[in-house]
Amino acid sequence: MLIPKVDEELCIGCGNCESLCPNVFKVEEDQKSHVIDPKGCSECNCQEAADSCPVSAITLEEGEI
Repeated sequence: MLIPKVDEELCIGCGNCESLCPNVFKVEEDQKSHVIDPKGCSECNCQEAADSCPVSAITLEEGEI
């Protein structure tokens, strides 16, 4: 299973990922995106969110939840 990860050091908090996958990503008070539900990718396109990240802060990694 592919699990979304956000590199918080790279994240600029633009919100692209949250607008594409609101069940998976949320920009929190620290102005960084966080994965709120790694299983939520079944309801959206996390690859599109990763591809649309302007600073490449999102990766999809093989793993177990």
